[in-house]
Amino acid sequence: MQQNRKVERRTILKAGGASVAALGLGATATACGGGSGAGDGTVTIRYAWWGAEDRAKRINETVKLFEKKYPKIKVKTDFQVYTDFWKKFNTQASGGNPPDVFQNAIGFLRKYDAKNVLLDLSEQVKAGNLSMDGFRAGLEKFGEIDGKLLGVPVGSNSMALVIDKPVYTKAGVKPEQGWTWDDFDAAMKKIRDKAGRAGDTGPYNVMYLYDLYLRQNGKAFFTEDGLGFTEADLKDWWTKAEKGVESGIYADQKKVAQIKPKSAVAAELSGGEFTWDNFTVRYSSEGKSEYGLAPIPTTDGKKTGQYLGSLMLSASKRTQHPKEVAQFIDFMVHDPEVAKIMGYDRGVPATQAQYDAYKPTDPVNKEIAAYEESLVAAGVLEPITPHPNGADVCEAAFLRLGEELGLGKRSVDDAVKQFFTESKTALSS
Repeated sequence: MQQNRKVERRTILKAGGASVAALGLGATATACGGGSGAGDGTVTIRYAWWGAEDRAKRINETVKLFEKKYPKIKVKTDFQVYTDFWKKFNTQASGGNPPDVFQNAIGFLRKYDAKNVLLDLSEQVKAGNLSMDGFRAGLEKFGEIDGKLLGVPVGSNSMALVIDKPVYTKAGVKPEQGWTWDDFDAAMKKIRDKAGRAGDTGPYNVMYLYDLYLRQNGKAFFTEDGLGFTEADLKDWWTKAEKGVESGIYADQKKVAQIKPKSAVAAELSGGEFTWDNFTVRYSSEGKSEYGLAPIPTTDGKKTGQYLGSLMLSASKRTQHPKEVAQFIDFMVHDPEVAKIMGYDRGVPATQAQYDAYKPTDPVNKEIAAYEESLVAAGVLEPITPHPNGADVCEAAFLRLGEELGLGKRSVDDAVKQFFTESKTALSS
């Protein structure tokens, strides 16, 4: 798979909010939604997503399959890179004419539901046009908000520790399920001392890792209506990150910034870093070593705080063709042939039928599947923390301020204060 697509996908979840945080969506107009009908009963629906050229090619192949099965439904496709997608979507939604069906993520559900943009697909489930059966590991609940079905998962991923295997072997480090943060810190020192590089890229701005750490300690990054942690909590997290860089167990953040978009692991600045499991392919395309997935460290040796995340398909509340949109979503998440085309492009397939239909043969994707299976077998998966309206702005602030802190542009106290100021404004709007 191509490097640019993997970098793009990392941007989606790790840096996504930064580009859309400043984009406000005003009250949507009452104009009718997208899609059109023809005299012979044929209807056209609009489908939009973000991604790179490779994803677009795969999705267009699946659309052709859908149109063969449903010859009376034509699909007009549109894709953009992540930042451009949300700019265009905002403009369309503000004008009352968003695409009929579109790719979505958890951080945007409450935001666009509050703007009256998203269709509750529950009625289409009741009508038999969309099945929510056969999803893996409770993913059928992922897009439910306040009793409404606002998104249907297309794939799953979970946070993991991506490691340079030879480096870990040289340092004599063997991470196992249930290892603690104390074990992790000791391992980072071994890598620094025996392998001659930083043990980890550093957790400054990895919001979803901090969420897991909070969940391990009975808190969470988000609650349904705000932040689930205090300024003191964040100060502790960022202070530890700063000390880690000073001691050499975390990578020099200036060097990390210089080699972007290449990862610090592939650039041999660090022995590992926390990211989403399905991003592992990018490391093989960027670097020369052998890379693998390791478990998330724990506070008590048991609770990782993990959940399965997912990209989703959502529908416009203004679509003129809710039945056809539901049939399209149903096809995209259940049809086995779709999985064979898409592979793990958007994560491990969300439904069991698609999971069974696509069996990866390459070592990297086989390890991704095995990793998620291990999470299910270990019983560590929990429901995802709700994301309130404004979550995307909070994520953007966490990313930006974490980077500024790592580059020495802000003190810990200043970064913490600024984060809470921006987040409180975003969450109260």
